[in-house]
Amino acid sequence: MERTNWTEIEFILQGLAEYPRAEKLLFVMFLVTYLVILLGNSTLIILTLLDSRLHTPMYFLLGNLSFLDICYTSSFIPSTMIHFLSKKKTISFTRCVVQMSVSFTMACTECVLLAVMAYDRYVAICKPLRYPIIMSKALCIQMVAISWGLGFLNSLTQTILAIWLPFCGKNVINHFVCEILALVKLACTDISLNEITIMLGNVIYLFTPLLLICISYIFILSTVLRINSAEGRKKAFSTCSAHVTVVTVFYGTILIMYMKPKSTDSASDKLIALFYGVVTPMLNPIIYSLRNTEVHGAMRKLISRYWFWRKG
Repeated sequence: MERTNWTEIEFILQGLAEYPRAEKLLFVMFLVTYLVILLGNSTLIILTLLDSRLHTPMYFLLGNLSFLDICYTSSFIPSTMIHFLSKKKTISFTRCVVQMSVSFTMACTECVLLAVMAYDRYVAICKPLRYPIIMSKALCIQMVAISWGLGFLNSLTQTILAIWLPFCGKNVINHFVCEILALVKLACTDISLNEITIMLGNVIYLFTPLLLICISYIFILSTVLRINSAEGRKKAFSTCSAHVTVVTVFYGTILIMYMKPKSTDSASDKLIALFYGVVTPMLNPIIYSLRNTEVHGAMRKLISRYWFWRKG
C-alpha cells in the first residue's frame, strides 16, 4: 500500500462537535483550570528556587513534578480550548504527533517520578540519620534525569511505531486530543504490534512504579508503627500525607477511567479522559501547600519581599 505523504495528512478532532453549547462552557472551565495550574505550579517552582529552607530533596523533586505538570497540560489544553471555539477542528499530522509524544512523555515521566518521591520518603523515615548522605544532590539529579529519560524513551518508541502506519480513511479522531490509541486505530493496516507495545508500556510505566510505591510505604508503615510516641508517629505520617494523596488521586483517576464499564455515551467517556488529564496537575500544588508550614512560611517571606520592593 502506498503511504500518504505526512505533510498531506490532517486529522479531525471530533471532541463534542455535536454539542456546541457544551464546548463553550468547557472553554471557560478549562481556561480557569489552566490558569490555576499555571499559577499554582509556577508558585511552587519559584518558592523552591528562592527559599533556602526548601532546598531539600523533597522540594527539588516537587519542583520537577510541578514543571512536568505545566509541560503536560500545556501540550494539549491551549489547542483544545482553540478547538472548542473553532468550527474547523482539524490538526496536521506533525502537530498531532508532537502533541501526542509530548503528553505521552510527561505522563510516563510522572509515573516514574512519583516512585522516586516515594523512595525519598522511605529514606527520610526509615533511614533518617543517613538521609542527607543517601539523598545527595547528585543522586537526586540522577534520579530525575532517569525519570525524564525513561518517559522520553517510551514515548519515542510508541511515536516511531505510530508514524510509520499508513492512514487512508477519514482520519476522524473521536477525542479532544491526539491520544495514541485513538490515533493508531485509524490506520488501515494491522496494529497488533502497536497495541502490544502500548499494553507493555502501561504495565511497565503504570504498575511497576505503583508496586515500588507500595513496597516503600510498607517499609514506612512498619517503621512508623515501631515509634513509641504518638507525636512521633503523627509527625512521620504527616511528612508522607501529601505524597500519598497525590498518588491516590493520580492512580485513582486512572483506575476509574480504565476499569469502569464502557458507556454507550462516548461523550461522557471522552470528558472523563479529558478531566483526568487536568485534575492531578491542578490538585498537586494545592495538596502540597495545604497544612505545609514550610511552604506557608516561604510564601509569606516572598510576599513580604515583594511589598518591601514595592515600597522602595
